[in-house]
Amino acid sequence: MPTLDFKGKQFVYSHHLSVPFRELKIEPEKSLPKEGQKPSLDDNLIIHGDNLEALKALLPTHAGKVDCIFIDPPYNTGNEGWCYNDNVRSPLMQEWLKKSANPVDGEDMERHDKWLCMMWPRLILLRELLSESGTIWMTLDDNEAQRAKLLLDEVFGEENFLGNVVWEKSDSPRMDADYFSTRHDHVIVFAKAKTDVLFKRLPSDPENLPSHYDKLDEDGRPYYLKPLRAMGGQGETRESRPNLYFAMTAPDGTPVYPKLKDGRDGAWRWSKKKQASEKERIDWVKGKNGWTPYYRIYADGSDGTPPETIFYNFEAGSNRTSKREIREILDANLSFDTPKPTALIEKILKITTTPNSLVLDSFAGSGTTAHAVLKANKKDDGNRKFILVECEDYADDLTAERMRRVIKGYPFTGTQKQELLSEKITWSAFQKKHAQIMQKVEELEQKHSQDFDKIKKELKDGVLTVTGERKVKDFAPGLGGSFTFCELGEPIQVESLLTSKEMPSFDALARYVFYTATGQSLEEIAKASADGFIGETDLYRVHLFYKPDPQWLRSNDSALNAEKVKLIKSSNNAKKRTIVFAVAKFMSQKELTKHRIEFCQLPYAIHRIMGE
Repeated sequence: MPTLDFKGKQFVYSHHLSVPFRELKIEPEKSLPKEGQKPSLDDNLIIHGDNLEALKALLPTHAGKVDCIFIDPPYNTGNEGWCYNDNVRSPLMQEWLKKSANPVDGEDMERHDKWLCMMWPRLILLRELLSESGTIWMTLDDNEAQRAKLLLDEVFGEENFLGNVVWEKSDSPRMDADYFSTRHDHVIVFAKAKTDVLFKRLPSDPENLPSHYDKLDEDGRPYYLKPLRAMGGQGETRESRPNLYFAMTAPDGTPVYPKLKDGRDGAWRWSKKKQASEKERIDWVKGKNGWTPYYRIYADGSDGTPPETIFYNFEAGSNRTSKREIREILDANLSFDTPKPTALIEKILKITTTPNSLVLDSFAGSGTTAHAVLKANKKDDGNRKFILVECEDYADDLTAERMRRVIKGYPFTGTQKQELLSEKITWSAFQKKHAQIMQKVEELEQKHSQDFDKIKKELKDGVLTVTGERKVKDFAPGLGGSFTFCELGEPIQVESLLTSKEMPSFDALARYVFYTATGQSLEEIAKASADGFIGETDLYRVHLFYKPDPQWLRSNDSALNAEKVKLIKSSNNAKKRTIVFAVAKFMSQKELTKHRIEFCQLPYAIHRIMGE
């Protein structure tokens, strides 16, 4: 597969390995925990700090657990004021760092290289955090979209590309444009593993189907027919797909082979096995040249319609609606130039999450992703959780403040609007199904009559919109929820264990060594016990003997000895391999090997396991 080359790539290729682990430090006064509870890392998280270091800090607790990642990184337009400041050890990077006080602008001839160097290690860590069924959605414009696609091909695998969605971000032309008035952004979508991906269809609207769904099955489900013979491309010939060339039996008992229009041997779309399992979808049609097999394509695909690669602003919001949305919630002095609409992320959540999914946004900005998660939970009584990472100083005053107001409610006087229905509809469909459409609108009015003062209906430019409007005086109600606000602590430098400088807590070091030893996050740290057991995987049991006390670490109590080995052995009922972290041992490695124990000396062994 072709790869993308850029200046500095060889220096950032493994940079994620040298990024130090940091402990997540809870800030209780900035958090909004559930009533009667203390802030916890098990809650929704808002993390203030460099997102590269924050992603590394999340690995010990969240590796392989995130179901949906939405990121809105710098578009690299040359006008955003972002700086490249990753501390990569190389002369080239150090030269760039000297200029880091100056934002990357349109005059910087290396701005594309710097953007790629910035994104590479972050995407590597994001992939580690993503679950096997998870997806990543990245918004960009034409400044970096083509390079980002190649970068994602390399990090996630070209085979895991799901699509390039066009989001209609504008609902009117920019009259001051020099050439084209740009109406769209890209949303590039990849799976961690396409074979396991969670990617849901959207609810279909049987009242507004395209005209080619012209048939109904026995249960009244609309469908249309498509030839079962493969058409188009090299895969339509017998030579290219010999296993798909065979006789099918027509209703009159005659054999039918796939034939191209020029008389050559062709191929079927389906194998014999699939034809047998899907035989109820096969229809035979007799024409002047004999029988031809077709297969049914249902309007709802049995469980909905696949998302299309164009997200229109009437369904996913626009830049104008997103700015209006955030102005309503925040004070005038808390402005944000480029918020995304919650409707855009809500649609993504419908496609790629369940009510218990975990959603991550490491370029959090104004916190739209978290807002969309809370709205989705409100609609279906879900328990989705969010993790936001924001490096700028407004992480508390703007990002977290928006969440406080969205959760608890906020001062507001005016008219609130909520879109209840928005769908494209043709004039011919409106004429044919006028009664059904009006009934649908009336049902919406009845359902929401108590929620709004007024329900407005509009059919404009081929879009039917139903909007609920309510007048609010003094205070808008909140959505409910909670979150924990965190700062990044000092790096977990295991070398400090013997110098007593910035010693990590037991929990932080336990999660750290467990992840470095197994590559998996620690769900829950086992309660303190004499054998130092902290957790296990299918293959390993991991033990840690540690206290953030330099005097204890220098004592004999901290060493792995025969008594501790006896305890470890007696608790290992599954006879798994055992990894033990301690500052010293009073037994030979030969004796430990006999008991299937691997000793890892703190602080040095961690780097050996990580391969650094």
